Amino acid sequence: MMPDFKNILFEVNERVALITINRESKLNALNAATLKELRQAMQNVYDDDSIQGVIITGAGQKAFVAGADISEIAQLTELDSRKFSEAGQEIFAMIEQAYKPVIAAVNGFALGGGCELAMACHLRVAVKTAKFGLPEVKLGVIPGYGGTQRLPQLIGKGRALEMILTAEMIDANKALDWGLVNQVVDSHEQLMPAAQELMAKILKNSPKAIGLAIQCVNASYNEQENGYQTEANSFRLATKSEDFKEGTSAFLEKRTPHFTGK
Repeated sequence: MMPDFKNILFEVNERVALITINRESKLNALNAATLKELRQAMQNVYDDDSIQGVIITGAGQKAFVAGADISEIAQLTELDSRKFSEAGQEIFAMIEQAYKPVIAAVNGFALGGGCELAMACHLRVAVKTAKFGLPEVKLGVIPGYGGTQRLPQLIGKGRALEMILTAEMIDANKALDWGLVNQVVDSHEQLMPAAQELMAKILKNSPKAIGLAIQCVNASYNEQENGYQTEANSFRLATKSEDFKEGTSAFLEKRTPHFTGK
């Protein structure tokens, strides 16, 4: 049974879950209640085998997510601020470590926690009017939902430090040039079709192999893990799968494969 979400929309069409942060009047800011619902939505994705991919976006045309809820941040004490950061990190790690591809469809401002949410997704498609930034130092704090870690991975240390230390926004085209987004479209009307088209290209392939590939790429950034060993082990697991038998047979027989994810 689907939970009764109040801050997000959750729907599934043709194997793809669409999660919409639905606080348009608040520029889709991530308060504690919204983060809790996002965690539950991702748990649904993990638990439902019929879901093979996820697209995350924001309601309206102005903001993807314009940050965390500043009114909540302003009330943080030293004792609960670490838990606040860790709670967001855990939810975004669920997205990053999902065995199913997650695409951010960035429809507007992706600032602070919104930029961090987009970076936790595996791929990002943005409308050309979108803006990206981590303005936390303007508030006397720093990115706390993984931004200091993921941004250098995507755009390099120097550019990441420039964005974080100046607190300035960059536009979608610069984000594309720097490697922060994968694709930019001209209008809001083109955004979801572009994200869906990208997802469709991915889902033509083996779900088993897709999940293993995501796991291996993530391992390359985990100092506690030998990425090459993870790759070798995952390659072994792939060759044990029904998808491997189907994919190789279809190639040799010159037909379209029918993957089951097993």
